[in-house]
Amino acid sequence: MHFVDTNVLVYGFDDSDPAKQERARLVMRHLWETRTGRISHQVLQEFYVTVTRKLKPALSRPQARGEVEDLLDWKPVHPSAALLKKAWHLEDLHGFSWWDSLIVAAALASDSTTLLSEDLQHGLLIENLRVVNPFHPDFQIEQLSPKLK
Repeated sequence: MHFVDTNVLVYGFDDSDPAKQERARLVMRHLWETRTGRISHQVLQEFYVTVTRKLKPALSRPQARGEVEDLLDWKPVHPSAALLKKAWHLEDLHGFSWWDSLIVAAALASDSTTLLSEDLQHGLLIENLRVVNPFHPDFQIEQLSPKLK
């Protein structure tokens, strides 16, 4: 499974950076086709606020709500006491921001092997979770497919 951070979702709708938009759409298409995408309620909330209030042009509320409803199929990680405690641990151990700590904790809770984000160091390994920046020059979409033995 591949956990998707908010920025990857947002770039799919952001006309201001066509290269990132194209890459984000390619990644999202792959995740939908392979049914390997995961997110959290935090990601859904951040996505909705960003695409309706910060993007130029912004998505309409109905359009953004439709996108969020579609993403509910990805079984979003719910906030919980255990998630908060894990995030506190990650914040203390790695010095991540609080919001990044919550994202990493949710990715770990979703049993994802990859966290797709441009906010953390590309290639960083946190427990069994590898951070992959899909906008990094070394990224290839094949990295998201399971290796055949």
